Amino acid sequence: MKVENLRELLIDELRDLYSAETQLTKALPKVAKHASDTQLKQAIEHHLKETENQVKRLEQIFDRLQEKPKGKTCEGMKGLIEEADERISDGGEPQTLDAGLIADAQRVEHYEISAYGSARTFANLLGESEIVRLLEETLKEEKAADAKLNSIAESINVEAKAA
Repeated sequence: MKVENLRELLIDELRDLYSAETQLTKALPKVAKHASDTQLKQAIEHHLKETENQVKRLEQIFDRLQEKPKGKTCEGMKGLIEEADERISDGGEPQTLDAGLIADAQRVEHYEISAYGSARTFANLLGESEIVRLLEETLKEEKAADAKLNSIAESINVEAKAA
């Protein structure tokens, strides 16, 4: 898609995010299933519920813009999910696998934080205050998920080292 202006760029970014989030709703249950640490499993399951709500928020944004959310595949998220799938397939000591799953999940969070931050900036410049509010809500959730993963990693990484 040739992008001619900031509104088109915003829509393109939002479609990428919609694809990323819908891919995650399919991938997170598998990650949760393979996490052995209860706290990590709960954090992933909680983030799955948030992700489902984030998809709904994106659909609200597309309604507001009178655009369709589909039409793009987020190749970046596809690659991040493939890497996590490889890690799961390779297996290993449970604590080490958990540490790797946290690293994978944090890569996803950082990707999303960057993308939502850019989309929010574009929406702000376009004077779309309601869209900015919705994107900011999701951005706060993504940052909180990253912080939670950091907290969990503090103990998991020590356990992985000892394994």
